[in-house]
Amino acid sequence: MAGEFTLTETESAVAQKLDGLVLDFEAMAVASNLFRAANAVRNHMERTVLAPHDLTWTAFVVLWVVWIWEPIETRTIAAEGGFSKATLSGVMTTLEGRDLLTREKSTTDGRLVMVRLTPRGRRLMKKLFPKFNAEEKNVVSQIPKKQRGEAADMLRSICMAVTPEPKDR
Repeated sequence: MAGEFTLTETESAVAQKLDGLVLDFEAMAVASNLFRAANAVRNHMERTVLAPHDLTWTAFVVLWVVWIWEPIETRTIAAEGGFSKATLSGVMTTLEGRDLLTREKSTTDGRLVMVRLTPRGRRLMKKLFPKFNAEEKNVVSQIPKKQRGEAADMLRSICMAVTPEPKDR
């Protein structure tokens, strides 16, 4: 239970409050539970896996995106991570101060900033990600193994339905 009310209590109160309105309650339940699940997983991962490394969820996402795509432009990190450039700037300053990543002007366009992990940042991600993935496995353990691919596909479909396609690169 994340708040004062249980999920069952909340769903009952919503049903009573909205009684008589023509609504798609199943769609509402899927969307609201998706939001709740995402927040619960984020908070759990911060407490269990990221806190021992003094990382927030956003800092981890920055490290992950850079690790996968380096060298990568700052605006692309913000877009891939789903946060503002201002948020990214503050997080990158912290990560740079911890010697986990570096920023440098692009050699082809001086207005652009390219980001790379430092050797220390790469070592951290190689050590941290298996722990992160082990906890991801724990988080989804309530979903039967045979249904996990289908669950991932359903969530991917929701993402694709609400996320605009990137412009030509």
